[in-house]
Amino acid sequence: MPGDWEILREEILLDAPYVHVIREVVRTPSCPQGREWTKSVRKPGVTMAPQLPNGDFVMIREERVPARRDFWQFPAGQIDDEITPKSIEAAAQRELREEAGCEVRGGLKYLGKFFTSPGFTNECTHQFLAKDVQWNPANIALDAGEYILESRAFSVKDLREMIVSGVIEDGSTLSLYARLVAGGWIS
Repeated sequence: MPGDWEILREEILLDAPYVHVIREVVRTPSCPQGREWTKSVRKPGVTMAPQLPNGDFVMIREERVPARRDFWQFPAGQIDDEITPKSIEAAAQRELREEAGCEVRGGLKYLGKFFTSPGFTNECTHQFLAKDVQWNPANIALDAGEYILESRAFSVKDLREMIVSGVIEDGSTLSLYARLVAGGWIS
């Protein structure tokens, strides 16, 4: 572990397919005797902003059971393999095809990662800009358990208005949009 971080004790409270809950005591740089914490452990994920040749972005509308509603969001998914640059990019390509029916023609640009809620979980999401995608909604091939209701293309102006009006509330999408703006990829 980096620096002075060390697990002193841990207990698995829940071991489910998509989440593990662990109570642990961890030595930290500021607390050498250890701090007790309960955390949710999830696989890392990917979120992609698929951009069409005309500059619009493809988004999906998906039902999310924990929130009891559907969300407009960029395509996203978990990384099932060992975490390497190659497996991260492969997961991005796969999720673009499966969830949005997109094939990348202009390349994937890795933009970085973010932690979804670091006080609660170790989950991180790797973010990509997918340039010049070819979009065919008929090619969507969902995994079992996914409930994507539709996919549509939106202009940057549409995205901005959807964020301001509260239509887009998904954290991964909001974070990726912020990174695209901050990096100058959209304005």
